[in-house]
Amino acid sequence: MRIGKRRISRKLVLIVVPVVIVLVGTGAAFAVDSLPFTDIAGNTHEQSIIKEAAQGVAGGYPDGTFRPDQPVTRGQMMTFLDRFNSGITCTDCHNDGTELVARQSQMKDRSVHGTGEAFEEGERTACAGCHGTEGAKARINARLLPHDASVTAIENVSPMGCRTCHDIHTTYTGEDYSLTGGEKPTKMEYTAGTFDKGAGNLCVECHQIRNAKPTVTDGKINVTSVRFGTHYGTQAQMLLGEGGLGGVAGSPSVHYTTVADSCVSCHMGSDFNHTMDPGVLNMNVSPNQVVRCVGCHTGLTTLDRNGVQTDVQAMLVTAKAALVKAGIMNEADELSKPGTYPEAVANAFWNYKIVSYDASKGVHNPAYAKALLQYVIDNVK
Repeated sequence: MRIGKRRISRKLVLIVVPVVIVLVGTGAAFAVDSLPFTDIAGNTHEQSIIKEAAQGVAGGYPDGTFRPDQPVTRGQMMTFLDRFNSGITCTDCHNDGTELVARQSQMKDRSVHGTGEAFEEGERTACAGCHGTEGAKARINARLLPHDASVTAIENVSPMGCRTCHDIHTTYTGEDYSLTGGEKPTKMEYTAGTFDKGAGNLCVECHQIRNAKPTVTDGKINVTSVRFGTHYGTQAQMLLGEGGLGGVAGSPSVHYTTVADSCVSCHMGSDFNHTMDPGVLNMNVSPNQVVRCVGCHTGLTTLDRNGVQTDVQAMLVTAKAALVKAGIMNEADELSKPGTYPEAVANAFWNYKIVSYDASKGVHNPAYAKALLQYVIDNVK
């Protein structure tokens, strides 16, 4: 094909088309397991060809070649343009609607992901795998555990936002806004399980136990830090029914086994509300019903279904009093007091933290939450 007096080759079209349509360059190099065509290796425009082939813009010949130096006809150019335009355009997202603004506001103003200051911990190597956008996104995309040796502190770390959980402006097609990590199953770092619940897999990349189990020496455990325990965000282990000490047995909750996308289904709903609040009430019916729960629990008006939260809260109060009396827990902030404790007492503190840091008061896994707290009550007098 000619523009003016110049003939265009197939390889040049792969650069011209994106520039003409959306004024972007070819972007960063794309790593692939195998080349889509047999005759592009080493070509100056190899990466552009790979990128557009992956998006369905560039097609080859039956013999597996692309023939990058072959001229393009006017008809072929129209096919290229048609394929390119079949993806989303800027106005599919950036338009007069309020959807993007609403999601951003919900995240920034209502969700702890957006309002909290925990992202600043990403400037520490031990925390960079989950705290802040840069470290978490890179780690998850690389399929690494939170404390992988390759994870390092982030300078000028940024808070959680759209780009933390979504791939934005990477392909300029319908694949944009896909989830970081591609919804692949998430292996737990310090327990045996693998979390495999679709979109919910991304949540538990960080919402899992992030400390190793303590070492027992001569029936005792040496607590060296006020941060002894599981660390915050134990939801994955609570749903899976694992991670407790002292032989407390558990099994996956129905909220894990029966809910398609687990965390996302219950905390965001079909409207993908980014407040992450599972307790939103439908004010248009009387009595008000819990919007995200009534699909399974018809007519539910409170998260305290069958009194589970009331029961677990009462057990938390009893268990805390026992741990404070045993001297391992500070009453004001529930942090640990350094010292050497009998294994059962340290185990009890650990188990208490699983339930406390899960923060659902038993909703995620009623049986396991109660079993963990019963261990505390039975073993700390």
